[in-house]
Amino acid sequence: MEKGQILELKIEDMSSEGAGIGKADGFAVFVKNTVVGDVVKAELTKVKKNYGFGRVTEIVESSPWRVEPVCEHCSSCGGCTYGRLSYEAQLELKAKQVRDKISRLGGIAEPDMEPIIGMEEPYRYRNKASMPVSTGGLVTLKGGIVKPVHEPRIGFYQPKSHDVVDVQDCLLQSEPAMAAARALRQFMKEDNITSYDPRWEKGLMRHMIVRTAAGTGEVMVVLVINGKGIPNASKLVEMLDDAIYNVPVYEEGPLAGVEFNLESVVVNINKKNTSEILGEECITIAGKPTIMEEVDGLQFEISPLSFYQVNREQMVKLYNKAIEYADLKGGETVLDLYCGVGTIGLFCAAEMNAKNPDNPGRVLGIESVKGAVIDANRNAVVNGIVNARYVCGKAEEELPKLVKGEDLKDESLKITQADVVILDPPRAGCEEVLLETVVQVAPEKIVYVSCDAATLARDIKFLSHRGYEFVKACPVDMFPHTAHCECVALLKRV
Repeated sequence: MEKGQILELKIEDMSSEGAGIGKADGFAVFVKNTVVGDVVKAELTKVKKNYGFGRVTEIVESSPWRVEPVCEHCSSCGGCTYGRLSYEAQLELKAKQVRDKISRLGGIAEPDMEPIIGMEEPYRYRNKASMPVSTGGLVTLKGGIVKPVHEPRIGFYQPKSHDVVDVQDCLLQSEPAMAAARALRQFMKEDNITSYDPRWEKGLMRHMIVRTAAGTGEVMVVLVINGKGIPNASKLVEMLDDAIYNVPVYEEGPLAGVEFNLESVVVNINKKNTSEILGEECITIAGKPTIMEEVDGLQFEISPLSFYQVNREQMVKLYNKAIEYADLKGGETVLDLYCGVGTIGLFCAAEMNAKNPDNPGRVLGIESVKGAVIDANRNAVVNGIVNARYVCGKAEEELPKLVKGEDLKDESLKITQADVVILDPPRAGCEEVLLETVVQVAPEKIVYVSCDAATLARDIKFLSHRGYEFVKACPVDMFPHTAHCECVALLKRV
């Protein structure tokens, strides 16, 4: 294969960046602006040893699953990487990708896969919007034209870039989040507020994060700044309040019937020249330091720094599947590792309390974010659940300490054996030292919730060599129109 060569390709897969993948004599070629089912002619623009990149010169046969993107920013912001593919085809593709990775990387020849769980209305599902802010620099337009920009831009980064695409509306985000962005944009114009520029380490506004709770209608706005405060902050709070109050009530979809109200405005201080969005200091400048979400009869307090699943509707389906796999009877010891604000552990505790109120067993969660642990323990109290406790620390460090009983101020935290272990790690998966400790406590079942099928497959393979067998898995589409997919897997001790 040589640069400049023209190949005819049948697109059979798609990358996480949304490029179509076709093969010519076993040589994989990544082609932008193509979807599964397309037959194209592509010119090779870059050639590596085992793969290459190409650009479309002709669409020989358009895919039956190709659709027109519903968002005008589909080509520029990099959010809806599968935006040109029908939703039915997205689900089929994601299920195939999860199955293939568990088979190829996990060493499971024919994995038992349940049908993927999708959404009926796959829009407006994100309850957390994280939007970079910019007032300067350059922006690349269609055709490669570059021009300077001085107007406030609030939106999302272009792919492989820190150029901010100014997005007036995103159909994946909640309407309160976009209304808040419009209010901040107007405030910055009126009061001449600059954004942070990492090249000069100057400027104030860095990011805007908006959390929305569909169960209660409560909204939190987090303003990440490079400074001590925001000039005329009371004016901004009033503008945010008005914008969110005037959001229309939807008649259908994930937000049907919800009336939103601004309940919390938090300033987060981040003066470091870093790619990390949030700093450690949070100052509540209006309302409460947390908001309350309600899901299936349980209440959850959410703070600015804590992890919480971004798709409430699909989260319930995901956790219900995890509870089904755990098959709790009551009386068990359940470890909830990487527990966030305690959602899945509290679902488990509620299930055990319902099944066996006289001897419900216990849930012990571990989470590295201090604010999330505070939220988790508070959530247990709020819901009247006394058999769930949460510990702050990295799971791979804290669990071995609890098993060994090292430096425990509370002996009731010691773990000698567990019945069920729930793993919900970040995209990088679990460290081997954690998996070794999990094997040591010898649970009958491991329920693994994953946002990356490749690391899930890797960890399944590790556990399969240590006395556990893969039973089944179920993909859950938490992120429609993107390349990401959650999956819950069940492993049992042999």
